[in-house]
Amino acid sequence: MYQSETKVRVRYAETDQMNVVYHGNYAQYFEVARVEAIRELGLSYKDMEAMGIIMPLVELHVKYLRPAHYDDLLTIRTILKELPADHRIEFHQEVYNEQGKLLTIGRVVLYFIKASNKEKTTMPKDLYDKLAAFFE
Repeated sequence: MYQSETKVRVRYAETDQMNVVYHGNYAQYFEVARVEAIRELGLSYKDMEAMGIIMPLVELHVKYLRPAHYDDLLTIRTILKELPADHRIEFHQEVYNEQGKLLTIGRVVLYFIKASNKEKTTMPKDLYDKLAAFFE
């Protein structure tokens, strides 16, 4: 299993009139954390795009347990429970507040696609090799 943690501070513009993070912003929080999780492995989305691989999001599931508020410092935990064996990668994500309370859980599925012809492909070997060590 591979996991990573990323911190995000809630900005005023991300909240609604109830001083609660607007639900649609969690997709952005999840994206920030996924990008950083991959960067911690020594690769970036930009690197993969340079290799001719793009990663469209094909599923997003979110469950809201507790609200986050303006100026909260959130910890977004990104977890890969399985090493991808084909064209899809599934991220599990959890959002915690500063008190360690679980606020939101999510599951995001992306595909590895060749940018040139939009066909499904497998994870780039560089990324696979780095992740494989966490699943031995």
